[in-house]
Amino acid sequence: MSSITAKKKCCKDEPRCKKCPVVLMRLSKAGCAERLDRVHYKVGKKVPKKVLKQARAR
Repeated sequence: MSSITAKKKCCKDEPRCKKCPVVLMRLSKAGCAERLDRVHYKVGKKVPKKVLKQARAR
């Protein structure tokens, strides 16, 4: 598992970047990431491509 720090604010790119707080929140709800505190997440080594694509969608 790797640790990722979320950015402070979404940059409104399309698709969302991988460090976007919205993407990390969606991954934690899907069970692919664990929220440690407000901005730190622990993400599994292999996130399914389908789940990542859904999390990054606008």
